Amino acid sequence: MATGKITKRAVDAMRAGPSNDFLWDTEVKGFGVKITPAGKRVYILQYRLGGAGTATKRYTIGAHGPWTPDAAEKEAKRLLALVDQGKDPADDKRQRVREATDLTFSAVADRFEQLELPKRWAKSGGFVKDALRLHLRPKLGKRPLPSITGQEIVALLDDLQGGQAMRRNVYAVAHRIFRWAQGRGEIDRNPLEGVEAPKPVASRDRVLSDEELRLVWIASEELGATFGALVRLLLLTGQRRDEVAGLEWRELDRARAEWILPGARAKNGREHLVPLSLQAVAEFDALAGGETWPRKGYVLTTDAGKSRVSGFSKAKRKLDGEIADLIEDDAPPVQPWRFHDLRRSVATGLQRLRIPSDWIEAVQNRRKAGIAGTYQRYAFADEKLEALQTWGGHVASLMVTKDNVVQIAGRR
Repeated sequence: MATGKITKRAVDAMRAGPSNDFLWDTEVKGFGVKITPAGKRVYILQYRLGGAGTATKRYTIGAHGPWTPDAAEKEAKRLLALVDQGKDPADDKRQRVREATDLTFSAVADRFEQLELPKRWAKSGGFVKDALRLHLRPKLGKRPLPSITGQEIVALLDDLQGGQAMRRNVYAVAHRIFRWAQGRGEIDRNPLEGVEAPKPVASRDRVLSDEELRLVWIASEELGATFGALVRLLLLTGQRRDEVAGLEWRELDRARAEWILPGARAKNGREHLVPLSLQAVAEFDALAGGETWPRKGYVLTTDAGKSRVSGFSKAKRKLDGEIADLIEDDAPPVQPWRFHDLRRSVATGLQRLRIPSDWIEAVQNRRKAGIAGTYQRYAFADEKLEALQTWGGHVASLMVTKDNVVQIAGRR
């Protein structure tokens, strides 16, 4: 067993044999370097807790290369100081590993979801969780937060298979998590500071015509009960996609034909009454399997009410395919549209039906600006009911064939 001052020259001069060999430092007690039969050199510390008669323990400092002899010697002296205090360096190592693990992107994101989402992101938590699950965790999950650079995030955004809105949303989620971690002292700086956010998406003005709405309704029948109902309820109620997708049975009252959207789920934070047209009630009856509706669980679900429906992009692609199949060869194709365009189409359709603008704003839970929003608190319950019953009847009329056959159930 060789002894000598551990220097780079001495470590490089070590030669591999049929078994592990060691060089023990003559100045720092217990500090040594091991060379394996494969030629790998590893710095180690051998020590006892409790003095003579206690078991000898061996601690691995690290491999030669990443560790230099000087750095390894300093670490050995730090560890020996712990031993003098009666502390086991192995316990110190486990604690440092835990701390490093706690600073991985996934661990920090978990804490962010638990502590921050319920307070400030309650209404947009769905897209935050989707951004984390689909885009950020797969790429950054195991990385320590301090090691992630802004250039990496930019590259991640550039690789996203989605539109500008998705890139902007993912950027916003990443930026908020890094800023939150910085505020808690977990990282020194936000790597996205100075990195320009993706440009906002231009305001859309796509409105589907009555014929396009008819095709959407008919094609939705091929999506299955859950996704088909999602599309039709978006079309009938004019509410936001996530608000409809997150519907729970406890929010619905069949006897009163009402849906009370809780303020916690509404974009503007205000509880919202949505009167249900005859057509909307028929959709819920179909989902419930009758006129007695459940009292709990998600309405639009694929796992018996345990979780809300998701996978909107896949459903939209299938819907577009079904619509294309319905179009006759000599007819123009339906131009691209999004689920949110149904909300705009409902508002525009209500205008065409001569529904007053303030009724339409009430139907879609749009917050009034300025003094009107502060002092005008009339709920427009009767007006919303009339507007949505009128709209439901209009949608039903789109399904009447030339033979005067209604293609959707008694809804007129």
